[in-house]
Amino acid sequence: MTQLMGRPILEVPGELGARPVLSALLTGVRTALLGLAVVTVPVLGLWVVTPYADDGAAGALRLAAALWLLGHGAPVLRGAAEAPLTVTPLLLGLLAVGQLYRAAARVAARPGGRGRRGGASAVWTGYCTVAAGVVAQCAGAGEFRARVLPDLAVVAVLAGAAVAAGARSRAVPAPVGVLERALAGLPAVVRPVGGAAAVRAAALAAGAGLVAAGGLVVAGAAVLAALSVGAAPAGAAPPGGSAVFAGGPAAVAGALLVSLALLPNAVVWGAAYALGPGFAVGAGTVVSPALAVLGPVPEFPLFALLPEPGAGGWRSVVGLLPVLAGVVPGLVLGRAAAAGGRVAGAGDGPRVPWSSSATAAAVLVVAALVGVAAALGSWASGGALAAGRMAGLGPVPWWTGPAAAAWVAAVAAPAALLSRARLVRVAAGRSPGSGALVTTARRGALLLRARAHAAVTRLSGSPAGRAASATPVDREGPTGS
Repeated sequence: MTQLMGRPILEVPGELGARPVLSALLTGVRTALLGLAVVTVPVLGLWVVTPYADDGAAGALRLAAALWLLGHGAPVLRGAAEAPLTVTPLLLGLLAVGQLYRAAARVAARPGGRGRRGGASAVWTGYCTVAAGVVAQCAGAGEFRARVLPDLAVVAVLAGAAVAAGARSRAVPAPVGVLERALAGLPAVVRPVGGAAAVRAAALAAGAGLVAAGGLVVAGAAVLAALSVGAAPAGAAPPGGSAVFAGGPAAVAGALLVSLALLPNAVVWGAAYALGPGFAVGAGTVVSPALAVLGPVPEFPLFALLPEPGAGGWRSVVGLLPVLAGVVPGLVLGRAAAAGGRVAGAGDGPRVPWSSSATAAAVLVVAALVGVAAALGSWASGGALAAGRMAGLGPVPWWTGPAAAAWVAAVAAPAALLSRARLVRVAAGRSPGSGALVTTARRGALLLRARAHAAVTRLSGSPAGRAASATPVDREGPTGS
């Protein structure tokens, strides 16, 4: 029993498990089924507890299949009018990418086999086989309908990218290698030598700072919404979710689960709001710190966090969050600039600090990376909820990306240059001549301690104190201590 419980789900033992390609193929199948179960189990549970459900178990399974496809970015058509539904629940997407990445990394790390490429291809094939079944199950007539070829192509591309990244992770740190080659192509006067790891760390720090800023915006909006509900008259319906709360516990639980799946989307929207461009909640709308122009929105709890229409007013203070997010990358690059890299051809020789221009170039590279990531995140978090006015939701990528890059460059560049200058001055002060200063300071401290001891003993009237007062205290501590 212990051996069975310790074995991964659907792991193939014995002779079949000894065949690398078949084992990798079934690893892909297992990964897809586990991701599908994460969506299907809650949907079926809500269907069981929902009284007088309109659809049967087949409708619930179809909804789960549609959510699984949406998590991969595959568009789904809704209703008889075939309204497009393209908003990707990023939590489901991150879960799918993470599972595929780990599965491909495990397969690539196995000894023997037919190599990293063959194992990764088998994992991808197994995953896409399950995806083909899900698309086929959701392709017929129903409330949610998948388009066979486009949806399968989207899942295949996403799975291929995640599997390829996972397989390469065991061979070489790809991001650092790509950055090293990109920095090596810069002119020598602005080249941050050996700065690939520092640039990557600074970009990750900037991205984490913007994500934290978005999370703070969402949390603050949730607190304000809760306070407004508490201040509302008794019996008033909760804003943005009266129909949901009137549907009973099952409807509330379903709305909360969907809100949880869309929480990363809300964080990205919050980051775009803090950066300045904001986001849209339908055609002709904008939600930004300077102005909020809204129209009718669907009854959904997350939409209750939207600000009141009108000028931003005090909400403009959220612009301080990107400033705080840009300080940490600047400090990271400033420390790396002071440490520097080895001069080309010097082998293991001493490190030379980066010049100011090389430090500024590293900041610009970080800003470009963050801008591209912000644009991609904005594009992935938005989409359409229906045709017509609700066909455009989320941040505008070509506004959010440049805004993120500009904020990082404007804040991180001064922080990096000032930090570099300070650390270089401190390092220059620790020259061999500074040892004499340290020795003199220690001798002065010992002399002061001796004189204080003599004064105390003299005031106490002890013989030792009178002897000490008669003898001048000019002794110095040992020079070697």
